[in-house]
Formats: sequence, C-alpha cells, structure tokens
Amino acid sequence: MGKANDVDYADLHDPNAEYTMRELSAETMGITAKRGGGRDVEITDVQTTMVDGNFPWTLVRIYTDAGIVGTGEAYWGAGVPELIERMKPFVVGENPLDIDRLYEHLIQKMSGEGSVEGVTVTAIAGIEVALHDLAGKILEVPAYQLLGGKYRDEMRVYCDCHTEEEADADACAEEARRVVDELGYDALKFDLDVPSGLEKDRANRHLRPGEIRHKAEIVEKVTEEVKDEADVAFDCHWTYSGSSGKRLAEAIDEYDVWWLEDPVPPENLEVQEEVTKSTNTPITVGENRYRVTEERRLIENQAVDMVAPDMPKVGGMRETRKVADVANQYYIPVAMHNVSSPIATMASAHVGAAVPNSLAVEYHSYELGWWEDLVEESVIEDGYIEIPEEPGLGLTLDLDTVEDHVVEGDTVFDEA
Repeated sequence: MGKANDVDYADLHDPNAEYTMRELSAETMGITAKRGGGRDVEITDVQTTMVDGNFPWTLVRIYTDAGIVGTGEAYWGAGVPELIERMKPFVVGENPLDIDRLYEHLIQKMSGEGSVEGVTVTAIAGIEVALHDLAGKILEVPAYQLLGGKYRDEMRVYCDCHTEEEADADACAEEARRVVDELGYDALKFDLDVPSGLEKDRANRHLRPGEIRHKAEIVEKVTEEVKDEADVAFDCHWTYSGSSGKRLAEAIDEYDVWWLEDPVPPENLEVQEEVTKSTNTPITVGENRYRVTEERRLIENQAVDMVAPDMPKVGGMRETRKVADVANQYYIPVAMHNVSSPIATMASAHVGAAVPNSLAVEYHSYELGWWEDLVEESVIEDGYIEIPEEPGLGLTLDLDTVEDHVVEGDTVFDEA
C-alpha cells in the first residue's frame, strides 16, 4: 500500500539486510517440514493504517493464504508505517506461527537501520503483535496461551488522569474523586511536570523550593482525597535533574504514593540508580528503554522499584514477557506504560495475564469518547480488562470507525 511521495519503501537498498551471516528466513534455515493440522500457512501481505486518536496510532494487519488475518499495533510515531512496509519482503512467504524466529529475523535484517532501539524496534513490535493475534486464530487459542498461560482472568487498569486546570491541586483532587466514583477506577496517575508559575528557567532541569512545594501539594490533595479507594502514581516525564528528582521524591515520601515515574532523563543509568536508591518513594522507569537488553540494565542495577515497559514500544509481547521474567528474578513488579488504541491495550493485558509480577496496564484515553468504538467488543469495565478466551487478541476492528478517524492522507487497510 503506497505511502507519502509514492516511495516504495519495501524496495529500498540496504546492503546489511541483503547480506547477513545470521539470515533467519525459513529458506536459509531449511525449514521445510509439513506441519499438518491447518498449520501450513503463509503470510501474503502486511498493511498499516494510522488512526488519529489522542495519539496517531499505527495499526498493522497481516494477511495469509488461509484467509486468516492478524491485527496488531506499533507504538505511534513518524516513520513507523514506512519501516513496516520496508520489512514486508522479509515476512511474506513465511509461516506466521514462527513468531520468535520471525522477530529475531527482523531484528537481524534491520540491524543496519537501527533495530537496537528506537522506531525500528517499535515497527517490528507492531508486526510481532499482529503475529500473536494471527497465530492465536490459526491455533484457536487466546494470545495469552502463546505466552505460557495465565495467572489472572482480568487485568487491572490504571487511568492516566487530566484536567483543564492540571496545575491546580484542588482540581486534580476533584478529578481523582470523579474518576473513582463515576468511572470505577481504583488506580490512577497524574502528571507532576506541570507549570507552577514559579519557574525561572525551563532548560536547566532544576526545581526551586516553591516548585517542589507546589508538586507536593498536588500529591497531598490527590492522595488524601482518595485514600485507600485508589492507588495513585505521579509522572514527571523525565524532566528533572538528579538532585531535583531526589528532593521531589523526599518531599512526597510522607504521602501514599503508588510510584513516582521518570523523575530524571533516561540516558544516564547511574543518575537513575542514585535517585531510586536515595528515597523510600517507589520509583518507576522503563517506557524509554528498548528490548530486554536495555530494560535488563535498569533491573539488574536495581535502579527501579517497578519497571514500566511500553509493550508496543519495547519490542512486542514476547519481549515484554522477557522483561517481566528478568524483573521477577529481582522481585520487581511490572506496570505497563500504554498510550495505545484498544488493540495494543488488549495485547498488553494478555501479557499482563501471563506473567506473575504484573501490576497494571495504563489507559490514556478516557477523555476520547470513541476509543472503545474502534473495536466491536467491550474492553475496559470498572477499571479492569477481562482477558478474552476467543482466539488471538479477542478483538474485532470496527472498520467504519477506523475510516472515520484515519489520519489525513492515509487509507484503511483491506478487510479480513
């Protein structure tokens, strides 16, 4: 399916992809055995559609010669659909049941184009999620079964909350009360990197005493409002210096904070570790790390109290499972970051159901009235996601809603 400027991204020249000693295609690996039981299936096409939600969600659809399709989602971002189109020749003709091999195959083939981290990993993850949906449908099992079975029937959801007066502590407390009473959530998150009116320099990452008092007031008012009715986390979006992060964590230590998220930038692991170990306030990090190789460093250095991978960003469902397995060796819970449509949200819930140390999955779209209209099934009820027993992810895209909200200039992928 053609993209901007009519460039054929699938046909771009890349010497690294064309010559690699670790070629993992079925042909090179000599995988020719007949599988039987309806499992001899080939991928025939991969298509994407961008939906203009509160983020420009990139939906992915994989087609097969059996007439079965799988739908997935990549983390949003410019260039992701083009990268997925670039990778299409590497999976067409392959058996979609070989999820792990195909993931490693794409990582290797795209190594010259950045598959260590960043949007290349994100694009691969979108394909990987679609493969889980597709494989589940072929085998007639839910996606969590492909990850080893389940620990729970439903997944807790934490609601990322906002208000027009996001810097006003009383307004945040009122919204917390509304979300608990009217929407039924018992887990919430609010932003702390909001203007206090006391800023002098937005570039130096330093928090002045008045700014810390302002943020501590938001924490106090919100936590005191809901008390034991809901757990409340607070997000800093990697904004502050190490010293400011430590001072902020210390200032809110007396309150019932579920966690403080991303107080410092993600690049310097040593600073992150120092902040985490300096406070009793639980610290959560992980959405800006890619693949288990990067998340592992946070965990093994015990630079986090909870780890927060974003499933369609970190590398997909199996990669998130790997992160959770490493975290479990250090008795660290997993709280999945998530800003996705219902597709990747449900995929994250399947992962959460399959790992023992899962806390919750984020929901970032409660202000978007048509979020759940994107699929035919109900997704979140009273702050929880019931894990479907239907094959694959257990969701059916409503293509009319997709078409109503497709990003301008893009087209809707083919029907199943």
